[in-house]
Amino acid sequence: MITIEFDKIDFDRRLKVECPATVANLVCGFDILGMALNDPCDIVEMNLSKEPGIRILHADEYDLPTDPVKNVAGAALLDLLHACDKQVGIDITITKQIKPGSGLGSSAASSAGAVVAANILLGKPFSNLDLVRFAMAGEKVASGVKHADNIAPCIMGGVTLIRSIFPLDIIQLSAPMLYVAVVHPQIEVRTSDARQILRKEVLLKDAIRQWGNIAGLVTGLLQGDYDLIGRSLEDVIIEPVRSILIPGFDDVKRLSNEAGALGGGISGSGPSIFMLCRNQATAESIALIMQEIYDKLGIDCKTYVTTLNERGVRVA
Repeated sequence: MITIEFDKIDFDRRLKVECPATVANLVCGFDILGMALNDPCDIVEMNLSKEPGIRILHADEYDLPTDPVKNVAGAALLDLLHACDKQVGIDITITKQIKPGSGLGSSAASSAGAVVAANILLGKPFSNLDLVRFAMAGEKVASGVKHADNIAPCIMGGVTLIRSIFPLDIIQLSAPMLYVAVVHPQIEVRTSDARQILRKEVLLKDAIRQWGNIAGLVTGLLQGDYDLIGRSLEDVIIEPVRSILIPGFDDVKRLSNEAGALGGGISGSGPSIFMLCRNQATAESIALIMQEIYDKLGIDCKTYVTTLNERGVRVA
């Protein structure tokens, strides 16, 4: 339980933070690997109040719930406040630039941004692990499961490995310079729905291959070995099932690899697709390929060419 000292709180301060999009799973690392991106970002503005309660305002078009129990940021803040010995009020405004249901960690951005902002305003009494734990309550509202593969990189930045959820054990991984091409087809794949179609049992031979890819990817990141990263970006368990929900997926992956991508796949539960690249020129050419594929399919899409965000949620 954290002691809150009211006389040290600046109730007049209005804080604004940027909350990065994230790519979870990184192909083979289902629920255990994630990375933060520099674009797009959500915006969270917050101030504390002597009037108890959480008041949520959305400054965007998505008509998300404002009841704290049903809102991902609200649920995360309720967990944070439960760990405090005195109750303060929170007024929060969320401007979502990461579309809900995009597969780019939209719910994580709101949850993570909310708890990071509250922690700063309270004088930083909580650790990053505490903040991840609080923000996971928001992920449970969004998907029914407390997972941290979007939350951890959003808060900590860079690439993170979730070794364990209970107890929470998160490792930050170093990585070489990577450019990321992302396409977000303007269709929705709900995380809860994408989880329901997954197989409950895995063949041992597939598990062995997957473990090898995860170990190879982590080693490739740590050693800055682009070729090993590329060889390890293979998923034999999740992608074959989830990719059927995403029109154009096979073409995006095949043509991107032919154009020089290291590799890539589904971002989170989709429908966004990401491809890792050695340089900006390759990433930009792949983004054009992605756009052309969805133009031919008659599906609106949004593309990004970005890099790893090493800072996580930050004061704007």
